[in-house]
Amino acid sequence: MGRSITDLLWFIGKRLLLLIPLVLGVTAIAFILIRIAYPEPCVIWLGGHAKQSAVNQCIATFGLNKPLVVQYFLYLQQFLSGNWGISPDSIPVLTSIAQYFPATLELVVASLALIVLIGIPLGVIAAQSSGRWPDHLVRIFYLGGWATPTYLGAIVVAVFVAPFLGLPTSGQYSRPPPFPLVTHISVLDPLLAGNLPYVGDALMHLFLPAATLALLNMGIITRMTRTSMLEVLPLDYVKAARMKGLAEFVVMYKHALRTALISTTTVLGITIAGLLSGTVVVEEIFSWEGLGQFAYDSITSSNIPGTVACVVIFTIGAVVANLLADVLYGVLDPKVEWR
Repeated sequence: MGRSITDLLWFIGKRLLLLIPLVLGVTAIAFILIRIAYPEPCVIWLGGHAKQSAVNQCIATFGLNKPLVVQYFLYLQQFLSGNWGISPDSIPVLTSIAQYFPATLELVVASLALIVLIGIPLGVIAAQSSGRWPDHLVRIFYLGGWATPTYLGAIVVAVFVAPFLGLPTSGQYSRPPPFPLVTHISVLDPLLAGNLPYVGDALMHLFLPAATLALLNMGIITRMTRTSMLEVLPLDYVKAARMKGLAEFVVMYKHALRTALISTTTVLGITIAGLLSGTVVVEEIFSWEGLGQFAYDSITSSNIPGTVACVVIFTIGAVVANLLADVLYGVLDPKVEWR
């Protein structure tokens, strides 16, 4: 059967509708578990030596004296109306999300670009030299990164690799920028201001956290590319391309890889979800002012609205990433129907 733009839009619409019950379920689980973990958050916010009157006022202000189910439905009512709550420092959570999310998006996109530019070619090389030493080296490389805990990999890069390369390990700029932060994307803001030295400075600060995330999450893409290429290379159309005298590079990347990428895109959503979850640790270690660091600070400071909001954003990001992977899968394989 043929496909049309209408089929694609209908497919995307149905998937987005499924996002509604998922978000509601995630908010319920996150809210209830966090409230159980922190039964008296006001004591934490105000400090152990706070007066009882101040604690009672805090409890009344945030409605913490109501039953847990009532607290959740009150929070859900605010959440659906666009009021995602107030952090203990009196800053609206939605304001913090709008400020920190662009930096995390920048980090994830940069990491994904490195994964595509490095991980996929490595998979091709491994398949092309299957059973020989390049194949073994590639597998050791991606399996080592895959098996390394995020916190350990980030610490090793920050402590040992950064001094060797002479790259910064903290923040997004070496000095406070002399231009307004319009988008909160470290590379884009100086570009909009026409400040090229700060663009270079931002790229140097971005490289290590992005490379760390990429190397630790590259394994599944590289392995899937290798496996798919090994299935594609024996096919007749690849042999015919070689018989025509085409260069090996053309055969591998123009003919074989296009078909192999059909399977690789199925794990794209998993990879992006791994990048999103990894930002919590990587941003904290590299002092990258993004949503991951905000999530870490929210958890450690018992910021219940902030923590729930971060869980929801990460969940939506993972769902959208899987949706994009499904759409791309259909683009690469015309036989797939959008349903």
